[in-house]
Amino acid sequence: MIETLFIRIINVLVLVFSFNQRGEDMIIELLGSGGAIPIPRPLCNCNICKEARIKGVPYSRMGPSVFIHDINLLIDTPEDIVHQINRSNIEDIKYCIYSHWHPDHTMGRRVFEMNHNFRSYLPKDNSTKILIPEGVMPGFRERLGIWNHFEYFKQIGIIETIILSDNSEYKIDNAVIKPIRLKEEYVYGFLIESLSKRVLIIMDELIGWEVPKDLGKVDLAVLPAGVFEFNPITNVRNLPVDTPTLKLECTFLETLHIVDNLNADKIVLSHIEELDKLSYDDLIKVEEIYRKKGIDFKFAYDGMKLEI
Repeated sequence: MIETLFIRIINVLVLVFSFNQRGEDMIIELLGSGGAIPIPRPLCNCNICKEARIKGVPYSRMGPSVFIHDINLLIDTPEDIVHQINRSNIEDIKYCIYSHWHPDHTMGRRVFEMNHNFRSYLPKDNSTKILIPEGVMPGFRERLGIWNHFEYFKQIGIIETIILSDNSEYKIDNAVIKPIRLKEEYVYGFLIESLSKRVLIIMDELIGWEVPKDLGKVDLAVLPAGVFEFNPITNVRNLPVDTPTLKLECTFLETLHIVDNLNADKIVLSHIEELDKLSYDDLIKVEEIYRKKGIDFKFAYDGMKLEI
């Protein structure tokens, strides 16, 4: 009997050790997979937008935002973040980190008023910690009244702001967030490491960025798809040669060059722009075209959950 009990204890210890070695899974939800303009675009009657109005998700796309469930971390707040949260099963947002100041990533910041209890004379407020990389701060101070808005939120007690210096780390439970400044120096990506998982999330502005030599292997990389200079199915030119967009944005083919230099088990491309006029079904075809070429990735859709 004692021997049997001893064997059971050993088996339990082995299971516990194995679990700790394996680590817990990370659950990443792509709340919004669109770009600067949502799909459907207001007042637009192109086939892509009409289909999105009729069918909804995954054909429709809201603004760019990601949520890490394990640590209650939100990344960016587009204008429609309220609707994105309401259709998810998110129960709490303890932290929010910002990639840059652009309106499609920040204009939904009033969402933090959810922390305020307007019914009570002396409300008991919740507070969300807002993490801001140092290179994002100049844009927040100078553009769109972002910092003034956050100062007001701090005054009424619904947020705290924490400035992250370059090369710093911020710990949340068993995860560590490392901001990565991109080639466009006002924009950041984020490396999120848990006990056994590594995830790279870059929300926007890949142009000119090169994969750091010391990045190492990641389990998942979420990147912006880039604009489609050429239709990826027909190879017909999609954007005029002289459009300013091609000077300001990374193209899809340039993104694939970055993908080729990444050591990632899984790659998801998001921030899909309305101007590219590619439907959900089109992008499924593009995945298959490149899979046959040995380049494996997925296009994001709203509400996509990734468990790694």
